[in-house]
Amino acid sequence: MTLTLGDIANCLGLELRGSDATEIEGIASMDGAARGQLTFLFNSAWRDRLAGTQASAVVLREADAGACPVACLISERPRLEWARVASLFDQTPPPDGRIHGSASVAPDASLGEGVSVGAGAVIESGAILGGGVSIGSGCHIGARCELGAGTRLFPNVTLYHDVRIGSNCIVHAGAVLGADGFGFEFDPDAASLAKIPQVYGVQIGDDVEIGAGTTIDRGALNDTRIGDGVKLDNQVQVGHGTVIGAHTAISGCTAIAGSSRIGSYCLIGGAVGIIDNIEITDRVEVTAMSLVSQSITTSGRYSSGTGLLPSRIWKRSVVGFSRLDGILKRLRKLEGK
Repeated sequence: MTLTLGDIANCLGLELRGSDATEIEGIASMDGAARGQLTFLFNSAWRDRLAGTQASAVVLREADAGACPVACLISERPRLEWARVASLFDQTPPPDGRIHGSASVAPDASLGEGVSVGAGAVIESGAILGGGVSIGSGCHIGARCELGAGTRLFPNVTLYHDVRIGSNCIVHAGAVLGADGFGFEFDPDAASLAKIPQVYGVQIGDDVEIGAGTTIDRGALNDTRIGDGVKLDNQVQVGHGTVIGAHTAISGCTAIAGSSRIGSYCLIGGAVGIIDNIEITDRVEVTAMSLVSQSITTSGRYSSGTGLLPSRIWKRSVVGFSRLDGILKRLRKLEGK
């Protein structure tokens, strides 16, 4: 696919400096870009790298334009323009609007206009699929599930019964929505764990993206709810009855225990652990590898754990941590407290 720089500038409403006839065949990083490609200067601290770029054009801020040796597009938000430009070159195959002959669709399932169903997919009784929904090969759509218009499921997604997904959502391969939450209670008479049935479902808002291998459990006492515009990375675990507010983004391998509530516009880093029944207010950022063991009631940036150290220093530090309690007791004694 080839576009002229003028085409891109006009489509995105950006100021162009240089020839509008410059041909752009794709995008690439600053270091990897070649002739015919468009790259991006995200940070003015990297301005000196412009001199060696092989790209045909660069998206950058006005303040950096004077140092650019090639054509450029001016934007004060180059990272946002990256998303917009990339969409022009996206080669993801579109749905074909067909139902594959090997798919199994229940007679009472409702399929809107232009629905695509891939090979080997199963759609159970009472399911409702809005117009333009795409179901990838090997997907399983459980009884009474509802999918809003324009939502796309990539191959091998599993929806248990009574899962509702809004419009224009994306669910990547291998995600499982609506499996039983982890609920058991020890029965002393039977000397075993009694299973607590998870009788509620999963509710997903509009414009949500769910990464590959992510799991969202159904609720026991209330639905698990994911708000509009939420973005979940790959291999995120969302426990039963959890509520995630609108436009929150959660990075890969984060685990959220049941009955937690996370506010809107939060950023949760990778491999964060959030214990059960935690409440996190709006606009909170939790950095990677943190353990959230208590509720967060004030917006801001939070971290836990220790930073990376050479192993020999870290081992000495661990010994020091184990001695802190005794050191504090001696300090209080010296201070007469």
